Amino acid sequence: MQQIKGEMIIGRSAVVGKEGAVKAVDPSRNEQIEPAFGLASTAELEKTCTLAEQAFDTYRETTPEQRAKFLETIADRIMDLGTTLIERAMQETGLPQARLEGERGRTCNQLRLFAKVVRDGRYLSATLDSALPDRAPAPRPDLRLRKIGLGPVAVFGASNFPLAFSVAGGDTASALAAGCPVVVKAHSAHLGTSELVAKAVQQAAIECDMPEGVFSMLIGAGQTIGQNLVAHPAIKAVGFTGSRAGGVALMKTAAARPEPIPVYAEMSSINPVFLLEGALTSNEKLAQQFADSATLGAGQFCTNPGLLIAIESPALDKFIAGAKEALAAKGAATMLTPGIHSAYNTGVAKLSKVEGVKLIGQGKTSEVPCGAVAGLYETSGENFLARPELEDEIFGPTSLLIRCRNEAELVAVAEHVEGQLTAAVHATGADIAVAKKLLPTLERKAGRILFNGFGTGVEVAHAMVHGGPFPSTSDSRSTSVGASAIDRFLRPVCYQDVPAELLPAALADGNPLAVPRVVNGELVLK
Repeated sequence: MQQIKGEMIIGRSAVVGKEGAVKAVDPSRNEQIEPAFGLASTAELEKTCTLAEQAFDTYRETTPEQRAKFLETIADRIMDLGTTLIERAMQETGLPQARLEGERGRTCNQLRLFAKVVRDGRYLSATLDSALPDRAPAPRPDLRLRKIGLGPVAVFGASNFPLAFSVAGGDTASALAAGCPVVVKAHSAHLGTSELVAKAVQQAAIECDMPEGVFSMLIGAGQTIGQNLVAHPAIKAVGFTGSRAGGVALMKTAAARPEPIPVYAEMSSINPVFLLEGALTSNEKLAQQFADSATLGAGQFCTNPGLLIAIESPALDKFIAGAKEALAAKGAATMLTPGIHSAYNTGVAKLSKVEGVKLIGQGKTSEVPCGAVAGLYETSGENFLARPELEDEIFGPTSLLIRCRNEAELVAVAEHVEGQLTAAVHATGADIAVAKKLLPTLERKAGRILFNGFGTGVEVAHAMVHGGPFPSTSDSRSTSVGASAIDRFLRPVCYQDVPAELLPAALADGNPLAVPRVVNGELVLK
């Protein structure tokens, strides 16, 4: 059984930091958990970044098969942790066993998906334009293009996904797949979980004979280690999931560097859900489906339905009555940390005091430490449009329903909201005309548009987009989930008249890697 020792991972070494110590907290009891974890020094950060920089040129030229095997071995070693991992994660997060076992499966599926992406070779965008020496009025040189990794990537573990958006989560998997070494800053909410997973990644790197600096994990305060990591010249990109304030702070640090770097930050989203007349009338389970989605994981999902929008009608009144009943049956759920619980209560209290807002449904109260009570509030479309504070994200199981007077106000609300990860429309055939008016707006506002569903539940697949316009993410052109997530950590390089002996294998004559290529404008699969 793997023992938790309060250690960081720096290359092939396990290290206890000497710059103070911190312990994880069991939110179900609001008590600290042993052992203490040492915090990294600036010298340890420097060593970590230097190792990552030294590893880059070697790691990015590993073959697709070597890199794919590495990713698959990480997944295998995570599974080898067995119940030790799940039990520690349960203790550190208050999340149930089934949820964490599912998240572990998703984490490993992400790693295996990117192994497939690497083997497929399409991510390289290999492109060849043959020389045309006799072309008039000027010859064309031999031109060949492939994508290479940006360089070492800093990844910040997320509070709400201790596995899937953490040490070996989607950011790490896609960066490693792109050929980029990774330095993870572990989240303080699940330090033991992070150590276990980091050692699994380290073991996989050793087994697969990867260069030492291909992976490291540091522990430290965000305002010191986190900011210094982003500022370090060896780091060439950042993956972050967390608050808008945290993401914007990293963006400012990255932009202020002598060499600015991209920050791919997933930050804030209230995920509007449009309830159209036909769906309200015909779907008798809609209110229960909403309550289930809003309270899933104590509402601690970035795709939580924080905003409901509908035109006032008897069908809407019936939905509200159903939602009130469904929420009343929901018990208070343990939130991930005391800090998140405190911020949730503060956000709910602030919402309840806004003029024109009223509480219309609430879950059960209890004395559970860090327990979140679900809530549904209501306001008018006119009031929502006049009060920017009603768009503030409340991270937890509380939603706001916007009662619109007519279709024009419904569309105006859609135009008004900020950038979102998701937008959902509940509709039937009778609602097509209204949905058609909404769709162009939602395409501009969200990265994923759902019909007759809720955004909670992000499928790991080639077509998935988990991103969107600011403030949902810092770069609306990217996704943090799905095969396209690898594109964040790649850049194109063109090779002009390069001798055959010096060409990378992906661009060599004869296509020795058998990757798909575009040759003189024509797609050649092998």
